[in-house]
Amino acid sequence: MGLFGTKMELPSASAALPGRSERMPIAERHFVTGEPLDGPFEGMERILVAMGCFWGAERKFWEAPGVVSTSVGYVAGHTPNPTYPEVCSGQTGHTEAVRVIFDPNRTNYDAMLRMFWENHDPTQGMRQGNDRGTQYRSGLYYYDDAQKAQALQSGEDFQKKLEAAGFGTITTEILIAPDYYFAEDEHQQYLAKNPHGYCGMGGTGVV
Repeated sequence: MGLFGTKMELPSASAALPGRSERMPIAERHFVTGEPLDGPFEGMERILVAMGCFWGAERKFWEAPGVVSTSVGYVAGHTPNPTYPEVCSGQTGHTEAVRVIFDPNRTNYDAMLRMFWENHDPTQGMRQGNDRGTQYRSGLYYYDDAQKAQALQSGEDFQKKLEAAGFGTITTEILIAPDYYFAEDEHQQYLAKNPHGYCGMGGTGVV
């Protein structure tokens, strides 16, 4: 995946690709859990994150206790309903994201936040490991004021742990959840469909 990531600065809205009005077609069911890929998810909660390569990040979450469904998509850019090649060109402004649906009776938002911070390096800016480009930037996107408060506090707490371990400053963008555009079906649950596929996941080792 890293071969595509060459753009290191976000494009302006006026310079971004135009995109399209048609939504990306996706499978009805999650390839691993068999649950709906796009709801309805009555009684469930959600978290939206960007951790570099979305293939490996999605697997981390679907394997976690209490997670009902996951999907991968593109967020925080300008181009509506972008394609994977367009996102990888750096001309849409999006980052690769994972949307996680979880059961609040079996886990909670704090547990999801810990998974987010501990399973990638949030200090690397427009890259994650060998994957370079704006589509690999770290992001945490909140859906309401309660999530915003928890997200910001978790970032402050993890920054202290990083500094104690000799790491730099967190570059994660923490924003209200933007439009979520599903990635192509081939990218959904990619590492379950391609067990020997590229993962690219890493962390700082700080917990």
